[in-house]
Amino acid sequence: AAGPRRGAGAAPPPGWAPCRAARAHPRPVPVAVGSVLASYGWYMLLAAVAVYLLVQKVSRSLAARPSGRRGAAEAAEEPDVVVRRQEALAAARLRMQEELNAQAERYKEKQRQLEEERRRQKIAMWESMQEGKSYKGNLKLNQQEAESGASASTVPKSKPNKKPLRGGGYNPLSGEGGGTCSWRPGRRGPSAGG
Repeated sequence: AAGPRRGAGAAPPPGWAPCRAARAHPRPVPVAVGSVLASYGWYMLLAAVAVYLLVQKVSRSLAARPSGRRGAAEAAEEPDVVVRRQEALAAARLRMQEELNAQAERYKEKQRQLEEERRRQKIAMWESMQEGKSYKGNLKLNQQEAESGASASTVPKSKPNKKPLRGGGYNPLSGEGGGTCSWRPGRRGPSAGG
């Protein structure tokens, strides 16, 4: 004989108490949507904007990809263009170097000629000194010859005729020839006044 069965509506047996753990932690209540938006609304808005911008950037990069494939075809042709540019650049550098070398040679030749001319002048001065002549006069003659030779190669410039500023008889110390103005020293003696 089994004990009497307890039904659904039967009262709990005497001495039975509900679990304390169930009473201490009640079940969580779902949080209202309004309070979530109030707490985290700005963060959610910024996250949505960031996602939107990211999607736009990805779509642009995907749209640019086919043109990137065309760029790859151009890149295959580009080495020829690069080689041609480098060859042209090397040729231009070579021409500039040749011009520079030619200028350096001309400069060296001019310096040699000047050095040779100086050596000739020194020899001429030495010879004139040995003969007892003035070397300064010979130096001036040599310089005039060199200038006349240089001026023969260049176009001579005509100098305008200049009038002297004062007449030939002007002497500032004597006061002659100066025109109407002349300085005379004052009288010496005690000053009059009183």
